[in-house]
Amino acid sequence: MISRRPHTGCRTSCQTLAMEARPKRTHRRSRLLYGVLIVITIAAGLASRSSLAVHLPAFVATYAGDTLWALTLFLVLGFAFPRTWPGVIAVATLALAFAIEFSQLYQAGWINAVRDTRVGALVLGHGFLWSDLICYTVGVGAGWLTELVMVARSRRQVTGG
Repeated sequence: MISRRPHTGCRTSCQTLAMEARPKRTHRRSRLLYGVLIVITIAAGLASRSSLAVHLPAFVATYAGDTLWALTLFLVLGFAFPRTWPGVIAVATLALAFAIEFSQLYQAGWINAVRDTRVGALVLGHGFLWSDLICYTVGVGAGWLTELVMVARSRRQVTGG
């Protein structure tokens, strides 16, 4: 009869090697820096939707607001959860942004009343557009890549490499 007892010797060694290979998740965001970046990004996003947008190239004027909105959401989640890994923040931001965009397909009176307010329009938007999903992906991707570069730089400074 064949023994069904698992061989734990290799499993423990393999698990140890895998754990050592994983990056240490000691990254912590500066809330002061993120607060400043949130304010700057909101200002840029509002400017892209104002009369100042006539001075921008048409492509930038069309898509900058949605891209900056997603970047702002990424920064807000990073501010709220300073120890959470950048990839987790990016996935959560995309999920939330996509959910808000798809919610625009729902057109009940009460939600449209919220969307008719300035804050409601800025947060919830008005109409579903596939291009917004691309803008959100670009905005979140920019935040995620920037943060990964910052994490790599801080690790090199700590290790002296």
